Amino acid sequence: MINGDFWHQFDQLVSSNTVRIDRPKGSVHPRYPSFSYPLDYGYLVETQSGDGEGIDVWIGSLPVQTLTGIICALDLQKRDAEIKILLSCTQEEMQQIVNIHNTGSQSAILIERPTH
Repeated sequence: MINGDFWHQFDQLVSSNTVRIDRPKGSVHPRYPSFSYPLDYGYLVETQSGDGEGIDVWIGSLPVQTLTGIICALDLQKRDAEIKILLSCTQEEMQQIVNIHNTGSQSAILIERPTH
């Protein structure tokens, strides 16, 4: 069980950095044209993830921006592990995103933020 301080620190990280959407919902992946993004996808400006880029962010359809979970992803082909922040995602959207990251050489787990 992840404690409340963990989520509080994640809230601070998200609120203190700008979210930049570089792949809007419906856009096509630059290297994999058969994949289109089901939700807005971007990153936190001035942060760094395992791949040396900004921490990735998926943005769902809930009306209020809130941290709803994270995905821990491993890609054996890229020899890369990183997290993906889920903002304002419904249960269905979170499941859709984790399914995307559980294809091919990728594996991922979803850590949902407790709602109580």
